[in-house]
Amino acid sequence: MSATTLEAFLNSYLAANGGAPDARANIAAVIGGLAKASVRIRNLINQGALGTAFAGKRGSANADGDIQRDLDVAADDEFLSAMRECPVALYGSEELDNPVLLSPDAQLAIAIDPLDGSSNIDTNVSIGTIFSVLPVAGDPATSPIATFMQPGTSQLASGFFIYGPQLALVLTLGQGTAIFVFSTRLGSFVQAYKSVSIPEEAREFAINASNYRHWDEAVRCYVDDCLAGSEGPRECDFNMRWIASLVADTYRILIRGGVFLYPGDGRKGYSHGRLRLVYEANPIAFLIEQAGGAATDTTRRILEIVPESLHQRTPLVHGSKKEVIRIGRYHSEPEMISERSPLFGKRGLFRA
Repeated sequence: MSATTLEAFLNSYLAANGGAPDARANIAAVIGGLAKASVRIRNLINQGALGTAFAGKRGSANADGDIQRDLDVAADDEFLSAMRECPVALYGSEELDNPVLLSPDAQLAIAIDPLDGSSNIDTNVSIGTIFSVLPVAGDPATSPIATFMQPGTSQLASGFFIYGPQLALVLTLGQGTAIFVFSTRLGSFVQAYKSVSIPEEAREFAINASNYRHWDEAVRCYVDDCLAGSEGPRECDFNMRWIASLVADTYRILIRGGVFLYPGDGRKGYSHGRLRLVYEANPIAFLIEQAGGAATDTTRRILEIVPESLHQRTPLVHGSKKEVIRIGRYHSEPEMISERSPLFGKRGLFRA
């Protein structure tokens, strides 16, 4: 049986019943354009410290206040150039203050984090590109920001490329989540997982434990209960993982389950979280839900939050559905947290 390439997958999507044929063709063209650009980015990354794109920090901050790397800007330039050749009206990026108007008559918009996890560039850890495909809302020429103020439920497609041991594409067109791996032999992405399904329950959690002292009580209690293992209220042992690369942590969860937490905390500038709603949390949440998982800002469904700005930040919890729901209960039922006591022994206060 021959492997299904990304091109064949998109052709099947075009031939499927339902939806406007022109809209499907446009979405397919955008995914194809992003895929081609990702291969060029992979080639830049593979040069490592020997490449000119690894010269280091530029000394300037992007629209979101983070210090830009040369590779951040190179990736943004590459994807922006690719989208100029696709049916895209607006391009909204982490690296740019405002959306860029490309083709005013087009019906699609791209929200993108061109290089997620760029703090890991020098350490040879997997990094990636996260993208969201949205329908244009209103007149893109007179009100370009309006398109990006739609909730995540409006997304037509989303995905991410991960530049790791393999170049992979995780993609949803609203009909499940598929994973493609780039084949150098074929010169194309090939479907490796047809329909990913995240287990409802988890025995792994990902969080930056160095921020423990800054978390609110609900997050500390959740982590404490996991770390207590089989002797604690959860009555089972957990493993903790943290890569500090959203795409890498998410890829692991899609493959083997688990839960990811990046909560808001008490540090200056972190009260509303650090991940961006429009071009990080929303596309990841769409992928996770399409794989049977859940995604929240600890209490609210990510995809239902209406953005107030292109670079809005949000806390993010995503992964195995039962674990995400449990974390929400730690936040929404504080009276139960206040009753936590060693006297309860192995009695779990937060049974699913």
